[in-house]
Amino acid sequence: MTAELTRGQNHPLPGARLEIRVSAGTPVVAGATLGDEDGTIHGVEQVAHPGAPTLPGLEVSRQAAADHRLAVDLDAVPDAVHRVSVLLALPTGGRGPARFGAVAAPFVAVTGLDGDEVASYTITGLEAESAVVALELYRRQGAWKVRAVGQGYAGGLAELFADQQLAQAHQLAGSIHEAVASGLARSVPAPPAAAPAHRPDQGTAPRTGTGGSVPPASSPYDPQGAPGSGPGPQGPGVPGQHGAQQPYPGGPGESATAGQPAAPGGDGPIDYSHPRRQTAAPPPPPPAAPPAEPGRPARPVAGDATGWSMEERLYNQVWGMFEDLARTMAAYRSAVDFADSRMEKELDQVLSDPRNRIGGQGDAAREAARARHGELVSQAREVLDRDVTQLLAEAEVVEPALPAAFARWDNPVWHAYRVPMEIPMALRLGDLHLPEADRIRIPMLIRLPLERGLWIDSGRSASLDGSFADSHEMRRLGLETAVAHAARLLAVYPPGEFTVHVIDPAGSGAQALAPLVHSGVLAAPPAQGAAGVTEVLSRLTERVDLVQMALRGGAPDALPPGLDTSHQLLIVNDFPHGFDDRAVNQLRYLADEGPAVGVHLMMVADREESSGFGPLLDPLWRSLLRLTPVAEDHLADPWVGHAWTYEPPLVPPGSQVLQQVLAQVAAARRSWDR
Repeated sequence: MTAELTRGQNHPLPGARLEIRVSAGTPVVAGATLGDEDGTIHGVEQVAHPGAPTLPGLEVSRQAAADHRLAVDLDAVPDAVHRVSVLLALPTGGRGPARFGAVAAPFVAVTGLDGDEVASYTITGLEAESAVVALELYRRQGAWKVRAVGQGYAGGLAELFADQQLAQAHQLAGSIHEAVASGLARSVPAPPAAAPAHRPDQGTAPRTGTGGSVPPASSPYDPQGAPGSGPGPQGPGVPGQHGAQQPYPGGPGESATAGQPAAPGGDGPIDYSHPRRQTAAPPPPPPAAPPAEPGRPARPVAGDATGWSMEERLYNQVWGMFEDLARTMAAYRSAVDFADSRMEKELDQVLSDPRNRIGGQGDAAREAARARHGELVSQAREVLDRDVTQLLAEAEVVEPALPAAFARWDNPVWHAYRVPMEIPMALRLGDLHLPEADRIRIPMLIRLPLERGLWIDSGRSASLDGSFADSHEMRRLGLETAVAHAARLLAVYPPGEFTVHVIDPAGSGAQALAPLVHSGVLAAPPAQGAAGVTEVLSRLTERVDLVQMALRGGAPDALPPGLDTSHQLLIVNDFPHGFDDRAVNQLRYLADEGPAVGVHLMMVADREESSGFGPLLDPLWRSLLRLTPVAEDHLADPWVGHAWTYEPPLVPPGSQVLQQVLAQVAAARRSWDR
C-alpha cells in the first residue's frame, strides 16, 4: 500500500531498482544529485541533468516535460554516495510560469519496476520558488529510505546547488538552462484539462494565515530528518494511512494564472484535486468561517484545513499553525538582524570619520542610528504581535475541539473518553513554543504507529526558570513522563491491540509505575534484576525475528499459534543498570528493527551514566526521538531551524484522569479477552 508522505516524513524502500514519476501542471526540468552523508555535492559530475542525463545507477530525462520518469538503481550507486536528491525546476527564458506558486502542486511518486507505488508526495506550499528538492533517497544503517523534502529555492537551480555546497553552482545552473532551452521545442506540454466537474468544496478558501498555504509537517522536531525532526523533522509517516490532501497556493478551483498558457479543452476552472483521488468521493467541506467584521480578519474555525475527516482536518490545521508561527518568527528575527546590522554599519560609518568621534555631530548621528534601529524593531514586533494574536485566537478555538489523541490531559474530552475502535492518525506528545511568542502553545503531534523509539532524557537539565533538578528528581520526572506517554498510547489503541512491558531492574520506579501496575494494563509485572531483563528482551527479540521471517517469506499467516500480534511497547527504566553486553545488543536490535514489525521502545535514561559502553551506544541514542521531562529548547524545525521549547504532557496535579482512563482501558481489555 502506498505511503502518502508529508514534508519531512520518510519511508523504507523495498528494493534497489526503482522508478520516480513526476507529474506537474507545466513543463519542468527534472534532475538528481549524488551527495555524501552531509548532502554535499563534490563536483558537477555528481549531478544528473538534461545536459548529462546518466550517472551510475541514475538516469533522468533529457528535456523539460510535464511528466517524467527517472530510473534509479541504488545497487549501482557508488559507495561514497549516501543521498540521492531529486530536484525539479522551471525552465527560464520561455513563456511558462516563473514560480511554482503559479501552477498546480507537483506530484512525485516512487514506484517499483512493476509500477506499484511505494511512496508519494504532493509538494504543496510553494510560492516564489522556481526550483525545489522534491525527494531524497538516503542510506540509513545499510538500508535505503525515501524522505519527502519539498525545500524550495526562489533563486532557482543556482541557489539550490549552492545550498548543497557545489562550488560551480551558477555555471552548472546556466548550462542546464541552456541545454533545456535548446530542446524546448521538444518539451512535452501539460496534459489537456478535463471538462470541469462540480466539486462540493469549490469556492472554499484554503488555509491562509501568517505563512500562506500550509502543508502539514512531520516532526519538525525529528533529529533524523530535520530539525528535525524538526525541529524535523522523524517523519513518522504511516504506509497506507491518512494521506492528507493539501490546499494549493491558489486555492481549489482557481483559474489559471495570468500570463500562463490557458489549458486547452475548456474554459472552466482548473481541477487541482489530487490525481490519485479524482474518482473518489470528496471529503465534506470544512465549516464555513463566521463573517468577519469590517476591517478585521475572519474569525477562526476549528477544522478549516483540508482533509477527509475532521480528525485529518484538525491535524492539518495544527501543523498549519506550527508552520505559520515558524515563518512569522523567522520574518521577525530576520528583521531584527537586519536592524542590528544596519545600525552597526551606520555607527561604523560615523566612527570612520575622525571628525565625528568627538562632538555633537557624532552624538547626533549615533542617536539617529539607534532611533532608526528602534523603529525597525518596533515595526517588526508589531507585525509579530499581530500574527501571534491571530494564531492565539485560532488556538483557543482549535484546542477544545481536538479529539482525545490530540488533546492535553486537562481537556474535557477525556471526561467523555471511551476506548476507540480504530487507531488515530497521530498522538500528542507535548507542546511546542518559541520564546518571543510564549503565549501560544502548538501541539506536538506524532504520526502513528511510531516509526522510531522515544528517549526520555533523565540527565540533569536546566528548567526554564534557570533552576536545576538533581539526578534523583530527574529520574522520577522522567519515569512519570514515560508513564503519561504510555497511558496515552494505551488509550488511543483499540482493545487488545497494544501491550506494554516494563523493565525496572532495581525496582526504583515502583511509585511512578503505580498507575500502570494497579490498573492491570501491563502484560506482566515490571521485570527486575538481570534475569528479568534477559527474559523480556529475549521474548521481544524472538517476536521481532519471527514476524520478520514470516513477512520475508511471504507467509504472514504462518506465525506460531498464540503469538501476541498486538503492538508492543517496552519501557526501560534506570538504564544501563542490569544490562550486560548481550542485553545492550538486544536493545539496539529492538530499537532498529522493532518499529517495522510493531515493537516500540521507550527508554528513561541518562546518557552519561552509560558512557562506559563508549561509542557502542551512539547509534542507539541517534535512533531515538529525544524528549525531556522538563521544558527544554532542544527541538528544531526543518524549515528555518528554530530552537523550539518542548513541554511534556504531564497530568495536572491532583487530577485522577490518568487513572480513570487506564481503568477503562483495563476493563475493555478484560472484555476483549473473554
